Amino acid sequence: MQTVTPRYVVDEHQQPTDVVLTIAEWRRVLGDLEELEDIRAYDEAKTAPREATPLAQVTRELRAGRTP
Repeated sequence: MQTVTPRYVVDEHQQPTDVVLTIAEWRRVLGDLEELEDIRAYDEAKTAPREATPLAQVTRELRAGRTP
Protein backbone atom coordinates (compact mmCIF):
# COMPACT_ATOMS: atom_id res chain seq x y z
CA MET A 1 0.00 0.00 0.00
CA GLN A 2 1.24 3.46 -0.82
CA THR A 3 1.65 6.07 1.87
CA VAL A 4 -0.43 9.24 1.70
CA THR A 5 0.26 12.11 4.06
CA PRO A 6 -2.93 14.17 4.17
CA ARG A 7 -3.18 17.59 5.73
CA TYR A 8 -6.56 18.58 7.09
CA VAL A 9 -8.39 21.87 6.94
CA VAL A 10 -10.58 22.39 10.00
CA ASP A 11 -13.46 24.69 10.81
CA GLU A 12 -13.82 26.95 13.84
CA HIS A 13 -14.82 23.90 15.94
CA GLN A 14 -11.68 22.03 14.90
CA GLN A 15 -13.77 19.61 12.82
CA PRO A 16 -12.09 18.45 9.59
CA THR A 17 -13.72 19.92 6.48
CA ASP A 18 -11.20 19.28 3.71
CA VAL A 19 -8.10 17.26 2.92
CA VAL A 20 -4.98 18.58 1.18
CA LEU A 21 -2.73 16.19 -0.75
CA THR A 22 0.29 16.77 -2.91
CA ILE A 23 -0.30 16.45 -6.65
CA ALA A 24 1.75 13.24 -6.69
CA GLU A 25 -0.37 11.74 -3.89
CA TRP A 26 -3.59 12.81 -5.61
CA ARG A 27 -2.49 11.20 -8.87
CA ARG A 28 -1.70 7.96 -7.03
CA VAL A 29 -5.12 8.04 -5.35
CA LEU A 30 -6.83 8.61 -8.71
CA GLY A 31 -4.84 5.78 -10.29
CA ASP A 32 -5.79 3.44 -7.45
CA LEU A 33 -9.46 4.39 -7.78
CA GLU A 34 -9.39 3.75 -11.54
CA GLU A 35 -7.77 0.36 -10.97
CA LEU A 36 -10.36 -0.51 -8.34
CA GLU A 37 -13.14 0.46 -10.77
CA ASP A 38 -11.64 -1.85 -13.40
CA ILE A 39 -11.42 -4.71 -10.89
CA ARG A 40 -15.04 -4.24 -9.85
CA ALA A 41 -16.20 -4.15 -13.49
CA TYR A 42 -14.24 -7.35 -14.19
CA ASP A 43 -15.71 -9.08 -11.13
CA GLU A 44 -19.22 -8.03 -12.15
CA ALA A 45 -18.70 -9.21 -15.72
CA LYS A 46 -17.42 -12.59 -14.51
CA THR A 47 -20.45 -13.17 -12.26
CA ALA A 48 -23.17 -11.78 -14.53
CA PRO A 49 -25.11 -14.51 -16.31
CA ARG A 50 -24.58 -14.06 -20.02
CA GLU A 51 -24.67 -16.28 -23.03
CA ALA A 52 -21.56 -16.53 -25.18
CA THR A 53 -21.69 -14.74 -28.53
CA PRO A 54 -19.99 -16.47 -31.45
CA LEU A 55 -16.89 -14.66 -32.71
CA ALA A 56 -18.28 -14.48 -36.25
CA GLN A 57 -21.35 -12.62 -34.98
CA VAL A 58 -19.25 -10.19 -32.94
CA THR A 59 -17.05 -9.53 -35.97
CA ARG A 60 -20.11 -8.84 -38.17
CA GLU A 61 -21.57 -6.47 -35.58
CA LEU A 62 -18.31 -4.57 -35.17
CA ARG A 63 -17.90 -4.20 -38.92
CA ALA A 64 -21.48 -2.93 -39.13
CA GLY A 65 -20.63 -0.27 -36.52
CA ARG A 66 -22.66 -1.85 -33.74
CA THR A 67 -21.44 -2.70 -30.26
CA PRO A 68 -21.89 -6.42 -29.59
